Amino acid sequence: MSDYYVKKLTVALSLEHASNILDTALKVGQEAGMLPLTVVVLDAGGHLLALKREDGSGIMRVDIAIGKAWGALGMGISSRTIRDRLSDRPAFQSALSSASQGRFIPVPGGVLICNHNQEVIGAVGISGDASDKDEYCAITAINQCNFISHPETPSENWSDAGL
Repeated sequence: MSDYYVKKLTVALSLEHASNILDTALKVGQEAGMLPLTVVVLDAGGHLLALKREDGSGIMRVDIAIGKAWGALGMGISSRTIRDRLSDRPAFQSALSSASQGRFIPVPGGVLICNHNQEVIGAVGISGDASDKDEYCAITAINQCNFISHPETPSENWSDAGL
């Protein structure tokens, strides 16, 4: 009878925590008067834990948000850092896009979720407003939910970003 039950996997980022980060990000966006957002939370293996798309958020936003978070996990750095490091390396950006089967979006809005040991346990991806504003919501939500974000602070002029 002992082989009958399925063993539970240990997880570093629970569904409860992922949902809390997601809902906090949406609240931050609403309080800042942002356009309708789509927010995803992926675990460290790149699997979708939580997703919400606000009313009015475009249908491609899910794929964009996942691509931002997935790219950050794949490279181990935020999608803003990816953009900044690869801005003068378009061939490498293209290679990463190909290697990831199109799941690589190198613009701000993909933020790593770290525990207090600085270990990556997941990522948030947000799409819907200007990329720096998307990233602001992700960073703020992660930090408000008692995790550590990478990057730790949003772009200095995030509120001035336009589409």
